[in-house]
Amino acid sequence: MVGIYIEPLILASTSPRRKELLDMLGLSFQVLNQTVDETTPPDLPPATVVELLAERKAKAVAENLRRGLVIGADTIVVWRGQILGKPTDFGQAVTMLQCLQGCQHEVFTGLAVVEASSGKAVTLHERTRVIFRRIEDEEILSYVATGEPMDKAGAYAVQGIGAIFIQRIEGCYTNVIGLPLARLAEVLKQFNYNILL
Repeated sequence: MVGIYIEPLILASTSPRRKELLDMLGLSFQVLNQTVDETTPPDLPPATVVELLAERKAKAVAENLRRGLVIGADTIVVWRGQILGKPTDFGQAVTMLQCLQGCQHEVFTGLAVVEASSGKAVTLHERTRVIFRRIEDEEILSYVATGEPMDKAGAYAVQGIGAIFIQRIEGCYTNVIGLPLARLAEVLKQFNYNILL
């Protein structure tokens, strides 16, 4: 499927989930990743954090290219005002899931598209509310033992086994995976790239 835009599409992420989402759309794209500093000033609102990091990732790749549209993204889970990143070990994954069980949290994804030739950038964020059912400790331990939570913000995968914990999602489903596709389509149109044409 080819857009009106004739320059290449680049995903500035090594996330297999984001790659799978773009593959699902039938898009032709490259994956190019540049390591960036992911620290942010303290006390920034979650929406600002993800927008800042998404744009930082996209610009780091775009500045090394002469042409192309570069897509950057960053996803975090927020529970009671606390940002939950990727767990660093088994115990932290268990703790995160114990916090999330039986209540709601929010998933924020920052999305940035940068045109390498001009430097033009469009940055925004999407927020989705996720409600978990009550989970027994034995289930949490068994789930963490699968290894699935270890590279996921909030220690779960909505598109994997972690789906059995989710009672309800309010908002964009693909945002919880890591890339809000509806918003991406809107942004790409601002660069004359239409996914369906």
